[in-house]
Amino acid sequence: MLKQRILTALVLAPLAIWALFFLPLDQFMVLFDVVLLIAAWEWSALSGLKRVLPRLLYVFSHALALASMHLLAVYWLSPQLFIVPLLMWAMALWWVSRYPAGGIWQVINVRLLLGYLALLPCWLAFLAIKAHPWSDQLLLVLLLLVWGADVGAYFSGKRFGKTRLAAVSPGKTREGLYGGMVACLLVGLGAALYWELSAAVAVYLVALALATGLISVLGDLFESMLKRHCGLKDSGNILPGHGGVMDRLDSLTAAAPMFALGVQLLPV
Repeated sequence: MLKQRILTALVLAPLAIWALFFLPLDQFMVLFDVVLLIAAWEWSALSGLKRVLPRLLYVFSHALALASMHLLAVYWLSPQLFIVPLLMWAMALWWVSRYPAGGIWQVINVRLLLGYLALLPCWLAFLAIKAHPWSDQLLLVLLLLVWGADVGAYFSGKRFGKTRLAAVSPGKTREGLYGGMVACLLVGLGAALYWELSAAVAVYLVALALATGLISVLGDLFESMLKRHCGLKDSGNILPGHGGVMDRLDSLTAAAPMFALGVQLLPV
């Protein structure tokens, strides 16, 4: 399984970086549309929909939302737009910490609504970051933070893991979380040194890196909770060794709005 995960990652990571640096903005966002629509299909299963037609209608509703967001893109760059999704992730933290206790998230229609609040703000976050003068470099930092939190947690957890992090995901440990945060710290410090930031701005960026890494872990745990509730091992099987698109996008859906908000308030 690990070998298959590594092989898939060796294909996906260069493709993501190529799209990031070499695709024009309009083509990049259309490619991201496709990724999010696949994720919406998988989220419909996590929400409890089983029949094909309702799941297709759910994906179609996301397509309509994304089309309108393309047309009104100039109006979607306000920092206030990320407050609602971040409040949703605050609720997700409460639900994850209380698992296996129930909650309103167990209602199918609520989970369907949460899908919009997870996927669409992720699109807006990428657009907002793309509007920044350092857009490509910042998006690369975002990806490195998400990957660093995941990879750092995996290897640190394998080596030192003893204390379970959350009931919803028995395989994750606090020691793994600490390892992921060290990786995020290094990414933040590396970016601050590369951009030759002042001490105050560097501290801000490192704090943003740690907050982004932490919330990316929450995105992973929240999807794990939904999969466990629905009796699913993976959100899909499109990515060998990784499962579905949501299994790779879960951390990013939580991390991107946090990072985009932080970037828009970056004091430079």
